[in-house]
Amino acid sequence: MKFLRDQVDKLKPTFSEGGKLSFLHSTFDAFETFLFVPNHTTQNGSHIRDGIDLKRTMFIVVIAMVPALLFGMWNVGHQQSLALTGSDGDLLGNFWVGLLQTLPIIIVSYAVGLGIEMGFAQFRGHAVNEGFLVTGMLIPLCMPPDVPLWMVALATAFAVVIGKEVFGGTGMNLLNPALTARMFLYIGYPSSMSGDTVWAALPEGASTVDAYSGATALGNLASASSAGEGWSNSLLQGASIMPSFLGNIQGSIGETSVVAILIGAVILVAAGVGSWKIMASTFLGGLFMGWIFNVSGGNGAWMDIPSFYHLIIGGFAFGAVFMATDPVSAAQTETGKWVYGFLIGVITVLIRVFNPGYPEGIMMAILLMNVFAPLIDYYVVQSNIKTRLKRVQA
Repeated sequence: MKFLRDQVDKLKPTFSEGGKLSFLHSTFDAFETFLFVPNHTTQNGSHIRDGIDLKRTMFIVVIAMVPALLFGMWNVGHQQSLALTGSDGDLLGNFWVGLLQTLPIIIVSYAVGLGIEMGFAQFRGHAVNEGFLVTGMLIPLCMPPDVPLWMVALATAFAVVIGKEVFGGTGMNLLNPALTARMFLYIGYPSSMSGDTVWAALPEGASTVDAYSGATALGNLASASSAGEGWSNSLLQGASIMPSFLGNIQGSIGETSVVAILIGAVILVAAGVGSWKIMASTFLGGLFMGWIFNVSGGNGAWMDIPSFYHLIIGGFAFGAVFMATDPVSAAQTETGKWVYGFLIGVITVLIRVFNPGYPEGIMMAILLMNVFAPLIDYYVVQSNIKTRLKRVQA
């Protein structure tokens, strides 16, 4: 590590003011602070000194996503093995196939996103923001494994430029950038992103096996509900309780395994990075709304499905843990976090039930609540002010 530090120090004058490559100072600073804790100090005012800066916080979130990423890579290979041979395949073989399919998506996401952020930083003359360390991993995890790389590049560029940089960069964005990328693809290329058809990452030149060309559990439930059909276990297409919880089913790369996602949730909560209140209230909201439909006695698969299924199929768990807890676009007040998360869960189930054309729901619900998060915080703060004024008057 000392050798690396010495090499960086030797290069630093070249990129500092007066150096030959001083115009690339922001880019060099991004790489330096990526490798080492910055030695910047405050110049005035009272501040709390801490070795945990924004980059280190972002690293914790990335680490929390590793279980979902590793399982997702294995599952991509597992689904291909099932599609081609009808067998589960071996552990290392499945993982290798998934790695080869997933790694290019991750590389494109980071290359495009960081490239744009560095360009904006150079143009504005400030340090590169660290927020894309997380966004660059979230985007691949919420994508199907067979998504074309040009779509990933286009969606990433849209998310960084329109979803974040136009608002001022990291910490200023109104919407979650990763969800903005997915929403862009869903609107622009719905056949590739709707989430209602089964995927299998097949080798080039191979055709999809007939047994894997039907709809997923989400798609079947939406179709059955539209046709007025009731709930049946057969609609889940093998995605019953245990497979859905473990994650060896079809879905986006990082969204299938509730177990892996919950491991990430524990890491986020233990590190004090993710809000357990938002996570818990989102699950409670989904469970509550699902129960309301169960007891209402309405017709349709989505209304009859046991409420807990909403929490383990589709991207509900992934959205609740990694998307809804985004510290920038989520509610900031403690009471507001409960309201914010609960409404995300409620709206997700409402979208699933009343809009069969969009069977997922969690993405739209989070983006909608991103918009209303400042309003929720405003009314929470105003309520606290009124309560304290009453105490003063008393």
